[in-house]
Amino acid sequence: MPMHRLYKSFGLPTIALFEHLILIIITLATMVAIGQEVWLMISNRHVALADLLLLFIYLEVLAMVAVYAAEGQLPVRMPIYIGIVALARYLILDMKAMDDWRVLAISASALLLAATVVVIKVGQTYFSTETEHNRAPR
Repeated sequence: MPMHRLYKSFGLPTIALFEHLILIIITLATMVAIGQEVWLMISNRHVALADLLLLFIYLEVLAMVAVYAAEGQLPVRMPIYIGIVALARYLILDMKAMDDWRVLAISASALLLAATVVVIKVGQTYFSTETEHNRAPR
């Protein structure tokens, strides 16, 4: 049996099985993290903006898993969104302890990520080689 047929028969299904297993693990771990964060907010009887931003990060992770499970591919913008929210959360939590240059560097990083999203979106809109029929909604 040629190697490519062996790979198609056993390799690809095995990889797909592990892929789905890891997606399930990521989903369950994210759900546990969401539950822990909500429980912490209830225990503290206080909801801070940093808590809400952390929940948005978890929500983006779940959305990323859902898109990947449904389409079999991951839009590159989704992890960038998570990075932007994570940087914003970091600024909110530690701004008082940061010097001016660190605040400026983190803000510039968030701006660079946002500009990256715009460039990717413009590139997909105007320079995509996919036809409208084949293009998956993002």
